Amino acid sequence: MLRASPFSGVLGGVILLTAGLVSLVAANEEPADGEELAQWVYDRPEGDDAVQQGRMVLDGPGRSERERSFYEYRLQIDDEEVWNLVRFTAPSDVADTAMLTRDYPDGSTDQWLYLPALDRVRRVASERMGGRFVDSDFFFEDLRDRKVRQDEHEYVGRDELEGLPVFRLESRPVEGDNSVYTLRDQWVHEESLVPLRIDYYQGDDEPAKRLTVQALEQHQGYWTVVESTMEDLDSGHQTRFLVEQVVYDQGLPQDLFSRAALSDPGGERAYRP
Repeated sequence: MLRASPFSGVLGGVILLTAGLVSLVAANEEPADGEELAQWVYDRPEGDDAVQQGRMVLDGPGRSERERSFYEYRLQIDDEEVWNLVRFTAPSDVADTAMLTRDYPDGSTDQWLYLPALDRVRRVASERMGGRFVDSDFFFEDLRDRKVRQDEHEYVGRDELEGLPVFRLESRPVEGDNSVYTLRDQWVHEESLVPLRIDYYQGDDEPAKRLTVQALEQHQGYWTVVESTMEDLDSGHQTRFLVEQVVYDQGLPQDLFSRAALSDPGGERAYRP
């Protein structure tokens, strides 16, 4: 595991990436346009599969802090098909609650939510992409794999974010009804191609939400976001994701990502870090 040195600033701990870590972009290389940059971001290596163990912390004005432990499993089926499973393990009122997302090459998505209190698997309707995932500041859409061709991309140019070199990228949906956002304004770290900040707009002049990366590490050669925050800028509510362990390329079986497996977490345990 390689970790860079932290520094203080507005981002509250976004790391200064150490020289010598693997860069995905050659020195001084610049994208030809926004679409090429978006494709670089989409194509950055993330392994054939991954399992993360971590915590979700919900807090903010008028909200009592709540913490939830989870495992997240991801399986790359092909270049543009990704399956993802999030399983909560604590506290007891959400234990075994799970969300399965299957993103397909044509841009469509299937999502199912397992509610153990009802012992029921419920399909998430496509029109609910703006619904909040388990009362967090993440929408169901935020858990989906968005294809490059679903947006029009504009490369704004090079910039800095708290002293780090970044590419600025603005992305707007080609079809307005396939996103709850009208604009995603991204600060993409040049070395890792990880967006260190994303401002989400919903038709107003000011962003409605903001995703900020506080910590970025390399595990098994893959850049990994290990701490991030999604903030609702209107209410001030925040949801923090803290990744404590991660394992890549175990050879996860496809049957872990089935509707039937949603109600039975037993098969997942052998693959947990």
